[in-house]
Amino acid sequence: MAAPLPAPTKFTTHQNLRHRLVLATLTGTPLHVTQIRSNSLTPGLTSSEFSLLRLLDTITNGSFFEISVTGTTFIYKPGLITGNNGKPIHHTLPETCTRGVTYYLEPLALLAPFSKSAFSITLNGGVITTATDEDPSVDTFRTAYLPLFAKFGMERNIELRILKRSAGPTGAGEVHFVHGHQLRVAKTMHLQTPGRVKKIRGVVYAIGVSAGNNARMIEAARGVLNRFIPDVYVFSDVARPQIVPADYGKEGALESAGGVMKGRAGGKTKKVGMGFGISLVAETGTGCVYAADATARPSEPAEDVGKRVAWMLLEEIALGGCVGRTGAMAVLTMMMMGVEGDVGRVVLGRGVIDEGFVSRLRDIKRIFGTEVAIRDAPTEGNVLVSIVGRGVGNVGRKLA
Repeated sequence: MAAPLPAPTKFTTHQNLRHRLVLATLTGTPLHVTQIRSNSLTPGLTSSEFSLLRLLDTITNGSFFEISVTGTTFIYKPGLITGNNGKPIHHTLPETCTRGVTYYLEPLALLAPFSKSAFSITLNGGVITTATDEDPSVDTFRTAYLPLFAKFGMERNIELRILKRSAGPTGAGEVHFVHGHQLRVAKTMHLQTPGRVKKIRGVVYAIGVSAGNNARMIEAARGVLNRFIPDVYVFSDVARPQIVPADYGKEGALESAGGVMKGRAGGKTKKVGMGFGISLVAETGTGCVYAADATARPSEPAEDVGKRVAWMLLEEIALGGCVGRTGAMAVLTMMMMGVEGDVGRVVLGRGVIDEGFVSRLRDIKRIFGTEVAIRDAPTEGNVLVSIVGRGVGNVGRKLA
């Protein structure tokens, strides 16, 4: 007789929804989430969140979703992470999606190591590849987020290809994410020496606008950073805007056309995804990385964007620690998935620990059933975070 499923872990509101879904999928813990924007004029899950649930359903086998009519309550019973048994996956984001594509890539990067098969996922549709107010750009994800997994023993067959660039607020880009390094259990990590910054790398991009903006951003950023370090190299990328139907991005337009792009809006088209921005990554001698990026605001000169991101990077470095705000929670989640009983340690800057960080640690405690120890680090302004691995590991590999 099969063992009964555990009672769902109950949460309220949409805060940390993505992180809770990832933790639940990794551990096989059912979730019951209520009061999702219940007091809002537009209650319930957003189109971006619905798309994330559909993506989770695609990469798992046996997942169960039960969503209320208003979308303010749902039950999620996770299945086995299979990655569609190694077959390519094409997932189309809604045209009205306002989140950057890293909103979907970050959960995929955390789930892929514990999949039964390799991940090969193409995301298209309303894809915003640039930085938004809530999500980093794909360049920061590729150069600062993915390298963190090498510290847990994942170094091969991990790649993000940017097929089409597109800026917000209406995206039409395309990316291809490949993760072919699956593990039984993540390696225990000890990262306690931040080191000194030895080089700064970056990417500037111009989509559908003058390529001269790239040179202006690079010059402005180097004007700030070269006073601290001479080894600064920024790559320049120029892309065309995306041509889409004139009604692209309007609510219900795709459904009215029967899901067909060709011939929409009487054949009229428009350009979307135009803009420019910059992503910078600083690397220390011990392999620690700090990142900052931004996209130009309306009417903001390229020089101001370059200077703004350069100062943002310096502020990130000033926070200290071995991991910046971009990947701090991903590192803690992977440490929790480590060898059972082994204690992993990482030094974080005191400024990284804010209200949202503590809220996510409480979620980890409720789902994993373990606490995170935080105490002062030997270096001033930093804290030492210790986590005992739970040894959950890759269930698909166990069965295989």
